[in-house]
Amino acid sequence: MYINATGYYIPTPRIDNEYFKSKIGLDDEWIVKRTGIHTRSRTAENENQNTMALRAVENALPSLPYNIKDVDLIVASAYTAFDTVATVAHEIQKAYDINGARALYTSSACSSFVNGLEVVEGYFATGKASKALLICSEHNSYYSNDDDPKAGHLWGDAAVAYFLSAKPCAEGEPEILAIHTEGLGNVSKGPEGVMLRPREGGIMMPFGKDVFVHACKYMIDALDKAGEMAGGLSAKDMDHIICHQANLRIVANVARQLGIPMEQFVNNIGELGNTGSAGAPLAFAQFRDSFPAGSKIGLTVFGGGYSCGAFIVRI
Repeated sequence: MYINATGYYIPTPRIDNEYFKSKIGLDDEWIVKRTGIHTRSRTAENENQNTMALRAVENALPSLPYNIKDVDLIVASAYTAFDTVATVAHEIQKAYDINGARALYTSSACSSFVNGLEVVEGYFATGKASKALLICSEHNSYYSNDDDPKAGHLWGDAAVAYFLSAKPCAEGEPEILAIHTEGLGNVSKGPEGVMLRPREGGIMMPFGKDVFVHACKYMIDALDKAGEMAGGLSAKDMDHIICHQANLRIVANVARQLGIPMEQFVNNIGELGNTGSAGAPLAFAQFRDSFPAGSKIGLTVFGGGYSCGAFIVRI
């Protein structure tokens, strides 16, 4: 499977740590030490999940080697739904009049993007699609509670779009070598670890330590399994690793366990905050042009619920 084009949209507004000092008494030093976050991206008043998704797709089009109407599968993957009936996938299909394409929505917390990628892989394998658009738009601030001292200071907003094909469409396209996903709802706190109940307080993370421990364990496990599927690659075979952008301490812990320098890890959490399932694929799209040809990039994520996933890209 090949990446034909990538695009992204990051809202302009930033919320700095001083806001949370006045809001709930958390100062800059406390937040940075525990999360690595200095600012977080937030939508403007006229923006939402759909508008961000449209901007991400628009950003990808100049480098797309075919007409967007050739897309025969549109998958929206995220957990911060603006509309659970008329999904982001359907909004994109309408905006670009993509006739006859399958349009669907998948959600698995912060591993949603990787699960969506695996869905695309499945459609390609059955021959039911050959060109796909995978969109991940996370509007965390639509649901988050800034007064929540446990998690209110974490969340950022952003969107990313990947155009994908079963066969290469242009010279030099990055290839996805392997994808692994796994549900972990039966592990430890599982569905209680992180939750989003719109009428019951929005996004909540009552068991942050449990999330931390299992994120570190299962992001490594998922990366190992994806690497094995990609021909027996280990984490140390990767030129760069991109973890789920939930907490910089988690990334540092993963790096320590793997024995890999932090310099090989690509991060955007310091400026953008936790942008949910958009975070890791967004970091790849942001820094894609800086990866030399032949580079192997491992992306690995962990989602509340629980779930994990990883995929390996060769530039």
